[in-house]
Amino acid sequence: MVELFTDGACSGNPGPGGWGVLLCYGEVEKELYGFEAETTNNRMELTAAIYGLEALNRDAHVALYTDSTYLRDGITKWIGEWKARGWKTAGKKPVKNRDLWQRLEEALGHHEVEWHWVRGHSGHDGNERADVLARKGLEKGANDCS
Repeated sequence: MVELFTDGACSGNPGPGGWGVLLCYGEVEKELYGFEAETTNNRMELTAAIYGLEALNRDAHVALYTDSTYLRDGITKWIGEWKARGWKTAGKKPVKNRDLWQRLEEALGHHEVEWHWVRGHSGHDGNERADVLARKGLEKGANDCS
């Protein structure tokens, strides 16, 4: 079982953003993080999950933890309906972040993923560490741009 703890951060929404992933497999841990100059919090949440899944070099049983109901519900409840409607919402508007939803679906590949929602900033160790990584990505990116 691989555990992925993911989080996104944004300074302004939209604004500069960062994403972070803590990947755990047995005793092995890997930290990933990154930055985008102009983005939204939802895009950073999606991006964290994508990079976490893309970091896996073989098919795996994955427990993915996120504090984003948008991410969890989008991939487990809404995506099938969006696709059936030609990537339109129930209100017939284009689905936001379609590019990332499609990339996330591709990143799922043959992984067996269990999606877990955790309350953000509530002391959950993996989520707190992913939050630190997302903020690290945001700060590093902002410093590199200045």
